[in-house]
Amino acid sequence: RAVAMSVSHSSRLNKLVREQYMRLPQDGRVQVTYVWIDGSGEGVRCKSRTLDKEPKSIEDVPEWNFDGSSTAQAEGSNSDMFLVPVCMFRDPFCLDPNKLVLCEVLKYNRKPAETNLRHTCKKVMDLVKDSHPWFGMEQEYTLLGINGHPYGWPDNGFPGPQGPYYCGVGADKVYGRDIVESHYKACLYAGVKICGTNAEVMPSQWEFQVGPCEGIEMGDHLWMARFILHRVCEDFGVVATLDPKPMTGNWNGAGCHTNYSTEQMRREGGLKHIEAAIEKLSKRHDYHICVYDPRGGRDNSRRLTGHHETSNIFEFSAGVANRGASIRIPRQVGQDGYGYFEDRRPAANCDPYAVTEAIMRTTVLNETGVETKDYADH
Repeated sequence: RAVAMSVSHSSRLNKLVREQYMRLPQDGRVQVTYVWIDGSGEGVRCKSRTLDKEPKSIEDVPEWNFDGSSTAQAEGSNSDMFLVPVCMFRDPFCLDPNKLVLCEVLKYNRKPAETNLRHTCKKVMDLVKDSHPWFGMEQEYTLLGINGHPYGWPDNGFPGPQGPYYCGVGADKVYGRDIVESHYKACLYAGVKICGTNAEVMPSQWEFQVGPCEGIEMGDHLWMARFILHRVCEDFGVVATLDPKPMTGNWNGAGCHTNYSTEQMRREGGLKHIEAAIEKLSKRHDYHICVYDPRGGRDNSRRLTGHHETSNIFEFSAGVANRGASIRIPRQVGQDGYGYFEDRRPAANCDPYAVTEAIMRTTVLNETGVETKDYADH
């Protein structure tokens, strides 16, 4: 049965042969893998180069370029795009001293590419840095066979109804734990601020959590965790999809619940600041829905139905310990009177830069309506 599972051909190559080469010394030189977000706003790309010595900081990693016409980011007649290193991690695939480097993408004129949402997020985070915003994002994803069918599901049917799979244990309840545990260890090695993982409600669906991260660090670490997930899945020959509703019918969708607080919210009496922030969010629901998935809310419309532990996409709601609300205040926070709250609306395929920027614009910079302010000249 295991041999018949739908996995990629490359995953069946002899990994012991590869290991023979991976043990060879590098004579002081270092392999650096540049990682960036492509023109879809969801996919990640990478390529590698050799540096003569190990970079000690991000400033030691030079800018590079790539062919944007092959990533839906440029025309062929003017295709060179710039890769600007912004965050460096250890490489869990090639091991020390090699590095993974997350990059921003700039166009030929040095302006940010359309899917470079980090650029404006960084400006906003710099503006609000005195509020010390902390985030923790819960990334749900679904494992698929190479044929696009959920990994471990019967070839011509469905598993039993939801119920026994959430945080489940056992071969009849959990599919793909090897991948999940490998991803977790790889993130820890890399220096990604991964803080947990669990099996989700739909079989073959999992979640990992990243945080707490302050400001721009949230997007940097979640994007690198996603890259590592796709790379680990490549080794195992399966696919990780961030589709918000990979299976129609009576199955849970996939979100990226975002936990958030400012320094004021984390102090004694912070509940009043939490409630004030939620009130601001309630008046800007349409704006947030538009930025909480890459397609202006169309992806989330398949997920936010008011069923399967979601709120309705057309309505804003908030409540203590309510997983059917737009905003959930954890019960412990309600009892303590301070802490954080959870925005349950972001889709699994959201851009964390867009989500965290939007939350700061609304709750700290007090923006209203669907238009955003340009702070470039301030």
